[in-house]
Amino acid sequence: MGLFTDAYDLFCIPPIMKLLGRVYYEDNPHDKYQIPQVVLATMLGTVLLGTVIGQLVFGILGDRMGRRRVYGISLMLMVLSSVGCGFSICRTKTCVLVSLGFFRFFLGLGIGGDYPLSATIMSEFANKNTRGAFIAAVFSMQGLGILASSMVTMVVSKTFEAAASKKLSHDHTPEDADIAWRLILMLGAVPAGLTYYWRMMMPETARYTALVENNALQAARDMEKVLDVSIFQIAEDDPMQQPQNPSSYPLISMQFLRVHGIDLFSCATTWLLLDIAFYSSSLFQSQIYRKNLHLQDTNVYNEAFKVAFFQTMVAIAATIPGYWFTVYFIDRIGRKKIQMMGFLCMGIVYFAIGIPYHYWRTHENKGFLVLYGLTFFFANFGPNTTTFIVPAELFPARFRSTCHGISGAMGKVGAFFGTLGFLWATKNNDPRIKAMRIALVSLGGICLLGMAVTYLFTRETNGRSLEENEKEKENSELRFFRCLMDADRHPKTSVPEEEIAL
Repeated sequence: MGLFTDAYDLFCIPPIMKLLGRVYYEDNPHDKYQIPQVVLATMLGTVLLGTVIGQLVFGILGDRMGRRRVYGISLMLMVLSSVGCGFSICRTKTCVLVSLGFFRFFLGLGIGGDYPLSATIMSEFANKNTRGAFIAAVFSMQGLGILASSMVTMVVSKTFEAAASKKLSHDHTPEDADIAWRLILMLGAVPAGLTYYWRMMMPETARYTALVENNALQAARDMEKVLDVSIFQIAEDDPMQQPQNPSSYPLISMQFLRVHGIDLFSCATTWLLLDIAFYSSSLFQSQIYRKNLHLQDTNVYNEAFKVAFFQTMVAIAATIPGYWFTVYFIDRIGRKKIQMMGFLCMGIVYFAIGIPYHYWRTHENKGFLVLYGLTFFFANFGPNTTTFIVPAELFPARFRSTCHGISGAMGKVGAFFGTLGFLWATKNNDPRIKAMRIALVSLGGICLLGMAVTYLFTRETNGRSLEENEKEKENSELRFFRCLMDADRHPKTSVPEEEIAL
């Protein structure tokens, strides 16, 4: 439910921006009812900045203070910030937007904290045979969150439209519209509050208790409580049944870089490249709205309804199926293959949109909508899901939340560039064909680069316990240095090839 809330809070923004434009920019001399790009960029930038900081801070705290306690703090921050967004009440437009940006920043902090903690908690509760499907199923709640935000927006819009005292026209924005967007934002506090209650009913993860706090007895008791079985019936990949020889090197050390540096580079880079492409879908949203939604002659509530309805259709047709394809296949064909396939297909789709962009722009047809949906399908049946899963499986328990937070923070840096760095291509409602073509083809190239990084640097984690993934890397490092020392002691003795195969 935490990821459900994340998606709700992030994806309710497009229709809310339509409501805000109608309420506060009715007298905009340049583009009536449209929020200026600099204001829109600032609103998006604040929540992304908060998310980056939240992933780093809460990721570190999750390894220092425990997953359960820190996760509760991030959820409460999301609850309070969602309510605060609705209470952005001031007398002037500037004050309202500054207040909204302030609370959206803290909402971003909570959302950022949810990413590393949710992934880490799920990975540490799951067994090795179904861990991928388990984490992917939890991550797929984002799809339901997108669907819920759109449906809530549609219900609120139609309710306010039906309650209007007179028939609404395109040029009239009732005062009640200022309440509608606040209500939509504040409802995001409900799932976050429920998640807080449910999470506080669960104990700390056994792996954190056993491997970080070194309290194996308490970990065994917690697992008996959660699984409702005797400790002797727990699966063989449980941490208490593994030999405990934890390494003592810190996060900031050459030993960490030697053992886990490539893994961290791979996770952070692929997430960065994914989010540049994934969040850049705003590049062609304006064209879809203009050509297919016909927003020019509609009232304020119907405009928000149409945008939310479009998001609903994309979620049902592409986003949610992509998540569940991953749930079904991830433990069958592995994380690495799905991630490579997703990057490749996203790249092909971006090329298919970008190279003949003049055709898509000048012809009204449904092919453009199909390609738009495919970008979401292959992102979710691909790197959007796997980049969330893999960092929670590769690193030792004492670094797991921190490294996931670092990887996710790099992703949100990519999201920042994806949503704001490409605004030059959509700086007006009729972007230049050449600029859009260059931007879209560049996104295709970024996806192919993501596939290459995955192929060269990403390790497969399928079918192994978390401890096996950690030991495999550390043992490989030890074998490598042992071979070097043996070669130094016995320079004329050849080292067997299988000994140096890492």
